This record gives sequence, structure tokens and C-alpha cells, in this order.
Amino acid sequence: MAIRSIVTYPHPALASHCEPVTEFGPELARLAQDLLETMRAAPGVGITAAHIGVAQRVFVLELQPGDVCIYINPSVLDTSAETMRHMEGSVSMPGFTDEVERPSRIKVRFQDISGHWHEEAAEGFHAICIQHEIDQLDGIFWLKRLSKLKRDRLIRKWEKSKR
Repeated sequence: MAIRSIVTYPHPALASHCEPVTEFGPELARLAQDLLETMRAAPGVGITAAHIGVAQRVFVLELQPGDVCIYINPSVLDTSAETMRHMEGSVSMPGFTDEVERPSRIKVRFQDISGHWHEEAAEGFHAICIQHEIDQLDGIFWLKRLSKLKRDRLIRKWEKSKR
């Protein structure tokens, strides 16, 4: 198990659609463990394989210490009409956040590390995090959820911070 390097915005991996996982075994378990260790070191509450440059549909959440959830091949089945706003950011753009609006409740379908399918309802912060990570697996970096004005302003600040 290892802490992996996190790609930073605007790395192409962050704009690429991740491929479904088809093989469940030791390599996938290693990837999930590496994601967890990398996320904790960042620090963050969620991380996708795309964040470390691996184009597979895998993400890990740890919203409470020790409560780790691994999502393989996730998809949102249903969303509420009710929305909520929450500050979002990314381990690939540390220190930069802005408010994003998303459905406040969702139903998600995913596989576990053994390949078994599950469905889960989530609401509030949990729902926001799942949607954020699935967006990333679909090549939608969180900045795309901002207005053009906010996005451009944040990107300018990011680029300035990298000089």
C-alpha cells in the first residue's frame, strides 16, 4: 500500500471519462487502499482513481474517521428536486473552494470491492460528496459546476498561486 502522487488541475486525467472496472481482485483492492492512504495524506474526504491518473471508475469516501466507503462503477439512479449549496474543492486543487449547488438527496448504484452490486440512498453532505466524485469519474471537474465568472476567477487565482 502506498501514498500516490495526486495530479493537479488542469491535468488531462481530470477531464477524462473513467472506464468501468471489469476485474475484481488483489490489484483493485490495492488501488482502493492506495486511494484511501493518498486521500488521508492530502487530506480530503473523497478521492477518485482519476485524481492519481488511473482511468478506472473507483472512488473512496471517508466522511467520518474509520467509516470508509469504496464505490466501484457507481451511477446515480435518482436525484431529488430539492437542492442544497455546499462549499466544494478538490485534492487536485488544494486550498481552493467555492459554493456548488446539487440535489440534496440521491440514490446510487455501485459495486463493492468483491464485485457485488448495492444500492444506497444518501442525503446532505454524503449525497454531495458522491455526486462530486461521480462527476470526476465522468471527467467533470468540480469547477465546471460553477458559473463562468466564478470559474474564470478561481482559475486565475489558481494559476497565479502556481507561479
